[in-house]
Order: sequence, then C-alpha cells, then structure tokens
Amino acid sequence: MKTIKITYTALALTFSALTLSSCSEYLDTLPDNRTTIDTEKKVANLLVSAYPHSSNLLINETMSDNADYYGDKNPNGDRFGDQVYFWQDVTESDNESPMRFWLSCYDAIASANQALASIEEMGGAKTEALQTSKAEALLCRAYAHFLLVNEFCMNYSEGSKALGIHYSDKVENITEKHNRGTVAEVYARIEQDLKEALPLVTDNYTVPKYHFNKRAAYAFATRFYLYYEKWNEAVKYADMCLGSNAAATLRDWKAMSEMTSDFDAISQHYVAADVAANLMISTHVSQLGVFFGPYTYFKRYAHGSYISNNEDFEATNVWGRGGFYYKPFSRRGNNFDVVQIWKLPYLFEIDDPVARTGLPHTVNVVFTTDEVLLNRAEAYIMLKQYDKAAADLDMWMHNIVKTDVTLTPEKIQNFYKSVPYSYDDASKMASTVKKHLHPAFAIDAEGSVQETMLQCVLGFRRMETLHQGLRWFDVKRYGIEIVRRTMGPDGKPATLTDVLKKDDNRRAVQIPLDIRQAGVEANPR
Repeated sequence: MKTIKITYTALALTFSALTLSSCSEYLDTLPDNRTTIDTEKKVANLLVSAYPHSSNLLINETMSDNADYYGDKNPNGDRFGDQVYFWQDVTESDNESPMRFWLSCYDAIASANQALASIEEMGGAKTEALQTSKAEALLCRAYAHFLLVNEFCMNYSEGSKALGIHYSDKVENITEKHNRGTVAEVYARIEQDLKEALPLVTDNYTVPKYHFNKRAAYAFATRFYLYYEKWNEAVKYADMCLGSNAAATLRDWKAMSEMTSDFDAISQHYVAADVAANLMISTHVSQLGVFFGPYTYFKRYAHGSYISNNEDFEATNVWGRGGFYYKPFSRRGNNFDVVQIWKLPYLFEIDDPVARTGLPHTVNVVFTTDEVLLNRAEAYIMLKQYDKAAADLDMWMHNIVKTDVTLTPEKIQNFYKSVPYSYDDASKMASTVKKHLHPAFAIDAEGSVQETMLQCVLGFRRMETLHQGLRWFDVKRYGIEIVRRTMGPDGKPATLTDVLKKDDNRRAVQIPLDIRQAGVEANPR
C-alpha cells in the first residue's frame, strides 16, 4: 500500500478563488466577459468549459453502501470524510465538496448558455459546425442539470412535488432568489433539451470521446430515461448506442487481466480514448486517484474485504464465486482494508517546480457500453421482457467472469430466492448480495421473477460502476435502506451507528451553505 503526502496549497487557493466571489453570482454572465463569441471556432472552444471539472464521485461513493467505516481512530480520514460518510450537512471546505461540485456544474451551464446565445446572435445554427455546437451545448446543459438534480434533490418519481433546482436556460447573473421548482419540472426541462439536441448530434470532433459524440449522447439518454421511468425510451436509445453487436463493444476484461499489476498502467488504460467501451471521458481537478488507488489516504472509509466477500466481487453470486478475468486489487493491513478496481488515474500537474505545488487531476469514463447494456437490461425487466433482460445480463456476465453458467429468468429467480436479505439478521448489519427494494414505482412482490431480476441487475451494475458514484443513485431510486457500521479489528461489522431509511431526507445532499445564504431554499432536514 502506497503512502502519499498531499500538497494543499494550490487546492486551497483554487477553492478560495471560487468562494470569495459573491455567492449570489454563482452563474456568470459570460464565462470570459473579455471575449466576444462571434465565430464557429470561438463557440466550439467555449464548449470545452461546458463540462463540469469537479466531481461528485467521492461524495457518492462515500455516502453509498460501497463504503464501510474503519473507526475514528483510523488516521486515514478527516472531518470532511466523516460528514459525508455519516450523511451530515457538509460544512468543511474540500476540493471534492458539494460546494465545489455545485459551482462547477453551474459554471458548465453558464458556458453552454453563452454558446447557445452566441449561436442565435450569429443567425442560428445554419452550418454543420454550428449545429454540432448547438447539440453539444444543449447536451451539456441537460447533463449538468441532471447531475445537480440527482445530487441535491430527492430522486425523481412520477407525481412527486420534491424540491428541484433552478433550471438555467439563458445567460444570467443570479442576484435574486430563484424558485427551485420540483424535480419533475427539472426532468421535463432536461428532456426538452435532450430531444432538441439528439437529431443534431455528430461525431465531428478532433477527439470525439472528450465531447458528447453520438453514442455518448445515446448513453446519456438511456440513463436519463431509466431514471425518468420511461422504459421504452431507455431501450430505444440503448439500442442506438450498442448497435447490432453489443458484445463487440464491451470492455476487454481478459486483456486487462493480462496487464502488469501496476496502478498507473491499469488506471490509464481503463480511461483510454481508444478503448471501445469508453463512450465519453472527462477530466477533473480531483484526488480521486488517491482515494480509489493503492494509497493509504482516506481509507477510514473504504470498499473493503467484508463488502467484497459478502455483497459483490467475492460473494457467492448467480454464477458461483469469484472467477473474474481481472482480479480486483485487494489488500488488508494496519489502518487499511481495500478491494478496488483501478479506474481513476492519479495525475499531478505541477505549477511551481520550485515549491513543488500544483493540482491533482484524474480522468473518469462518464459513459460506457457496459453500463448501457445493464441499463437496457433493467428497462427490459420493468417492461417484463425477461428473456431479453436475461440475455443482456448473461452477455455482461460472460464478458467479465469465466463461467459456463447461462443465465435465464428461472435461474436468476431460483438463486436470489435462496439468498437472505441484507440486514435481516439479529445484528442488523450482516450483508448479502440482496437488499430490500422500496422504489416509488411499482414492482412485483419479493421473490418474483421481476424482483429477483432487479436484484441481479442492481448487483451487476454495482460492480460495473464501483468508484464511479452511480451506486448512490440506485440506492436512491430503489429506496434501498443502508447502514452505517464501524468495522472491528477482525474486519467484520462491530457497531451499528445509523440507518438511512427509504424516505430519509438525507438522500438529498444539502444545498451548500454559501448558496443557501445567497437565497436558495435549503433541503428539509
């Protein structure tokens, strides 16, 4: 296990520069008001800043059931980490904080809005280049709002009046209070932007995978419509993304298993633009490569051996036990216990060679074909097209696991019916690969074909997206109740400290304090 010393000087300066400006102006009028955006090239260049450069991955992974607590005496944590892990309102400043993420998303929205306004001032999207930019701007605006509404609000459910977030669709300074509206209204606005963008989207970029190219746009639409509970639309866009030979587009886990077990090599290969499974890639100012890499830092909260052995990678599953082509990195010792898939490289950009200070970066794969395949499987399950769902689940399984098992609806149902639910033991802490589901939308009874197949797809997607923050959204969407437990010296749960119930208001991350002080309504607590 590596030890790393973090230089915070540049991080503190970066965060201070953001927060010292008036908090009531968290959307700029112009991303750079010294420049007039009046050519195709300037519009395209502006859209580089229409993607959030801060991440919610650490927040989401730490809040989800992908992390256990290894005790307040464990030195590899801090107050910020404790606040996030225990679902508290975050008051600590950090480069991975909700405040930083909020500002980054609205900065991206401001850039997208300026690009759209500039296109209109130039007479509209009358050229292919401007049509490409318009599509990208609309998709970026939709995506940033999608991130915000899922992070800072309760999950979408039809008819819900849960508080949303302000949907910004024009160049503006926010100097007055804005009505947050509802989550349902935000989703409707996202769909409007998505529908306008999709017919215009192209692959006309120098490096398409750092932009909303066609297949990335279809992947976003698939995820969006899955969360929007429009199952047929989710299937439609998954089909458009995956094409007629989905298996050929999936990640080559066999090839990864043959690589040298080196963090830098594996993590950088995982995010490479030439990997067919990677549909869109994003860079972030972040220490995620440290948090989810072979370093001791932040390991007070970790996806450790107990979770792996009982809930995901090393647990008995529908195909048996273990058998992965690429074996997760696993190590247990003094003050650390981790099981990881190396996905997020640690890259440090030195801006002062003398002082050796700078900014840590990482690269994240935002959309993959593997996730799209599992999203389609979930949509098929909700449509009760169980054979099609089983075929997608079987395809995913055989791509990542060495097994002779062929999945069928009956085989999946029989396996999951034989497994007890997590937290049903006397301690309320013991885990299995199955947890009670309480979605706002209707599903069949526990033990049914539909419910057991949902258990399967949720478990598969949990492994597929480990360290990438998406498990938290499944916890929210399916009303999965999860615990906060402190692990003992033997690596097993020792103390139960909290339970997140299905309707707990803490499922919506609190609006950052500075933003609330600027007049934005707080989430209920």
